[in-house]
Amino acid sequence: MAINTSGRVVAAEAPAERTPYQLSDPTRNAFFWLSAFFVVYCARPEDWIPGLKYLPLAKLTAIPAIWGLFSTWGKTKRSYKNLPKEAGYLLAMIGLLYLGAVLSPIWKGGAITRTIDFSKVYIAFVLIFLLITTFDRLRRIIFIQVFSVVVVCAAALTKGHGTPRLEGVLGGIYSNPNDLAFAIVLSMPFALAFMISAKNTLVKVFWLGSMLMMAVGLFATASRAGFIDLVISGSVALYFFSVKGKRPYLIVATAFVGIVIAAAAGGKLYDRFAAISGDSATEQNAYGSFEDRKYLMLRAIDGIEHYPILGLGIRNFNTYSLIWHDVHMAYLQICVEGGIPVLVLYLMFFYRGFKNLKTLRRTKNLEEDIVLFVGALQSSLVGFVVGALFAPEAYQYFPYFAVAFTATLLQTVKETEDSPADVASPPKKLRHFLEAYVDRGRARSLSPVR
Repeated sequence: MAINTSGRVVAAEAPAERTPYQLSDPTRNAFFWLSAFFVVYCARPEDWIPGLKYLPLAKLTAIPAIWGLFSTWGKTKRSYKNLPKEAGYLLAMIGLLYLGAVLSPIWKGGAITRTIDFSKVYIAFVLIFLLITTFDRLRRIIFIQVFSVVVVCAAALTKGHGTPRLEGVLGGIYSNPNDLAFAIVLSMPFALAFMISAKNTLVKVFWLGSMLMMAVGLFATASRAGFIDLVISGSVALYFFSVKGKRPYLIVATAFVGIVIAAAAGGKLYDRFAAISGDSATEQNAYGSFEDRKYLMLRAIDGIEHYPILGLGIRNFNTYSLIWHDVHMAYLQICVEGGIPVLVLYLMFFYRGFKNLKTLRRTKNLEEDIVLFVGALQSSLVGFVVGALFAPEAYQYFPYFAVAFTATLLQTVKETEDSPADVASPPKKLRHFLEAYVDRGRARSLSPVR
C-alpha cells in the first residue's frame, strides 16, 4: 500500500526485480501455508480428488502456518497487541463455549470435541490479521476462497447429476444443500468484484462464467433460504457496484441472466416455495420441512428458557430437539447451544465487521479496487446476517473470515496513512558504511580552504 502523487491510497505493486537493499519477507512461508489451509477448507479437495481423503490435510497445512508465524515472531509488522476488539470477542465467545461444554446437560464429550473444532477459527482469524498486511495478499486469499467455491460447484454439479438438491454429494460444510447455497451467496459479491476489477477480457469472461456456474449450483440446491439470501445480498452488491459505482449496465445484465437461469433451472425451487402453503401435490416433503422448522424454533426458545447462561453445548440441540435436527436460525442456534452471553458476543463480533467497513467507506482517496472489495465485503456480511435468519450457520468459518478481512484491510489502510512511503532500508553494515561516507564528505566541505 502507498499514496500516489494524486493523493489516492493505492496498493503497492511488487517490483519487477529485487534490489540488493530489499530484505526478504519473513512471513512469506507462513502466508503460503495459510493459503494452503484456505484451499483445504474452502475447496475440500479430499471430497473429489481420489486418495486425498486419507490425508489429514487441514492439520498438514494449519500446523506449518502456525509454526511459520511463531518462527517469525518479533519480525512482523503486527503483533498480538494490534489485534482488534473483535478478536477479543471471538476469544471470549470460545471460552464460554468451552465452559458450557464442560457443564453441558446433554453430552459433555461431544460438546468439548466440537468446541475444539470450532475454536480453530480463532487461530485462523489471528493468522489472517497478522500475516495479511497488504491489499495484494488480501486479494489472493479472497481469490482462493471464491475460486474454491467455483470448483466445488463444478464438482457438485458433475458428481451430483441426478441427485436431489445435491444433498450429500460432497462432505463437510458442503454436505447440506442449504450450507452449499450459503457458501455460494457469501462468495458471489467477491466474484463480481474480481470481474469488474479485471483488466483482461479473458479474465472478465472467466469470472462471468464462474458466477453463472455458482448461480446454477444455487438453483440446483433448491434452497429457499439461499435464494432469499441471494436476492438481498445481490441487491446490496448492485447498489455498491452499479448505483454508487456508476455501472448501470450491471442491473440490466443481472436481471436478464437471473431470469434466464431461473427459467432453466429454477423449477424445483419454485415448487419448494409453493409447498409452503401445503397445497403442492408434488412437494409435500417441503411443507413438512417448513413445519419442522417452526417446531425447532419453538423448541430452541424452550431450551434458552431452561439453560439461558451456558446453553446445551455445541451441536447438542440435535438431541434436545427430539427429532435430530438443527434449528434453522443461526442466532437461535448459538443462543441455545452457547447461552445468552455467547449470543451477545456473537452479535458484537459481527457488528465490529460492519463498523470496520463504515470506517473504510469514510476514508478518502481509496484506490478503486479497494472500494470495490469494501462493497463486496459489505454485501457478503449483509448476506450472512440475512441468511443466518434461515440457516444453522453459526459455526461455519466463512462469515468469520469476512470479519477478519475487514479488520486486516482497515489496519492496512491505517498503516499506509501513518507511513505512506514504504522505503526498504539497506543492510546494517552497508548502512553504517554509507553513513560514515556521508560524514566524511560533510567534514571535507566544512574544512577551511588552504
